[in-house]
Formats: sequence, C-alpha cells, structure tokens
Amino acid sequence: MKLVLASKNEKKLAEMNAILSELGVEVCSEAQAGVDVDVEETGTTFEENSLLKAKAVMEASGLPAIADDSGLCVDALNGAPGVYSARYGGPELDDTGRYRLLLENLRGQTPRTAKFVSVITCCFPNGDVITARGECPGTIAFAPMGEGGFGYDPVFFIPGLKKTFAQLSAQEKNAISHRGRALALFQQKLKDYFK
Repeated sequence: MKLVLASKNEKKLAEMNAILSELGVEVCSEAQAGVDVDVEETGTTFEENSLLKAKAVMEASGLPAIADDSGLCVDALNGAPGVYSARYGGPELDDTGRYRLLLENLRGQTPRTAKFVSVITCCFPNGDVITARGECPGTIAFAPMGEGGFGYDPVFFIPGLKKTFAQLSAQEKNAISHRGRALALFQQKLKDYFK
C-alpha cells in the first residue's frame, strides 16, 4: 500500500517510512505523487490541523494520505506555543530564533514542564480516517544543548535521560518521542484496519 505524506519535510518522510515499511506500507512525498498542496492550518488543535492536511492531499492525489501535526506545549505559557510551534514569533524567525524566544519568554518562570505532542491522521478515498496521538513529557532547559534534531530539540530536556532531544541519537529519540509514540499507535491501528 502507498500513502502520500502531507508534508514537504524529508525528515518526517524518512521517519515514517522506517516505521511503516515493516507493514508493507510505502510512504511517498507529495512530489512523487504528482501533487503540491499548501494547506492553511486553521485548526485550533493538533487533531484538526492533521486532518485538514491529510484530507487535502488525499483529495488532490486520489491516494490515501498521511499527515502529522505536532508541537511543543509549555505549562508555564498556558500550553503555548502549541499548534503555533512552527510559526512562534512570526515568519522571520528560524528554529534557533523560535527556541531563543521561548527561553526568553520563560525567563524566571517555574515550573518548566512541557510536552511534545504529535497527531498522525490518515485519510482514505473511501472516507475512512485513522488518527493516533502521541505525547512525550519533559522540561525546558535553561540553555540549548546538543547538535542533533531540529526545531525545539536543543531545549527539550528529558529528565530521566539527562539529555535534550538534540543530544539523543535518531534511534533513541524515535523510541521515546511524541512522533515515535504516535506512529507506533498508528501502526497498530493500521494493522487492525487491514484485518
């Protein structure tokens, strides 16, 4: 079975292929499916945005489409940046600018508890929808640490491992991350769907 990924992110594509290939599922890019869809993420939840993206790409390609909407929710900021994680601080900021803004907004704040959330949605042309949510709890470090990962990974600290996401290997991160957990649950739901 082939699924089209509703994203231009090559890292997400590789991650999904690595996890779903054992089910005989191939995840291809929008370009490989011959579509280029820009979806305005107007939802107020990860579930709404994930569904918007998967549905739009499924309708454009005529193939089952899979989307991930994810972000960082910080307790001291009332759950922000949340669904706006990729746009936090405005379009002029890059990943480094966004996590620096986050650290600035958390100056003097405690507790620094947070969680990464990922919602995976797959829309099929017959109208069926599979959704899976994964979460990874942690805290926000006082300064960036590590060279790996992307986004907020340098400041997302896992107390049990005493490392940020950016200090973990790809295998270590996939084993505990929000996306890894959502994909594991999605994989099980997809197995059940195929039955």
